[in-house]
Amino acid sequence: MAAADYGLVGRWIAYLPRGRFRHDPIAATPRVRGERAIGWTAHYLIGIAFAAVLLAMWGLDWARQPSLAPALIVGIGSVAAPFLLMQPGMGAGLAARRTPRPGVARLQSLITHAVFGVGLYLAAVAANGLAGLQARMA
Repeated sequence: MAAADYGLVGRWIAYLPRGRFRHDPIAATPRVRGERAIGWTAHYLIGIAFAAVLLAMWGLDWARQPSLAPALIVGIGSVAAPFLLMQPGMGAGLAARRTPRPGVARLQSLITHAVFGVGLYLAAVAANGLAGLQARMA
């Protein structure tokens, strides 16, 4: 499966302030200077926002004693953003239904967002490990 092209995401985002939400397809829309940087920056900022959603929903108690289920719920739940907003806006249709292999595209999105959830969990585990190490060294 091909990796996501965050340059196309950046192009889509760059056209939003110009009043253009939908492209058919985004690859046919003229390039925008810095679109790759825009796309990658947005990708990371959106990830940070979803991490904040996890903390807002499960609180600092979860951060102090992380468990996998809440992180997976947020990670997999975050797939709603590409399915309902980005893919339709970029010309791929709702949940990638207009792509050549929608099932593959959906599965790829679900897997990558589940991996994001696992990453949220592992980041919390690592942060707790570092905090414990700092406490022992103090």
